[in-house]
Amino acid sequence: MKILNDYKIIILACLTLGLAPYSPEPHLLGKLRWISGGAIGMTFSDWFDVFLHGAPFVLLIRIVFIKIRDFSK
Repeated sequence: MKILNDYKIIILACLTLGLAPYSPEPHLLGKLRWISGGAIGMTFSDWFDVFLHGAPFVLLIRIVFIKIRDFSK
């Protein structure tokens, strides 16, 4: 799919879905702190939330690796 390889859309998804809500801190950052603290009390919905908010960043990392690989050829 072309949309998964369009870095402009992926960056937009990172800034909107990946970081929302923005205050008092990005939601994904709070979940990652919770996981690094042992993930005590996390339910399935919390793990799904990490996946949902983290997916755009995984796609962005994927695009960066593809661009680096293509550049080095």
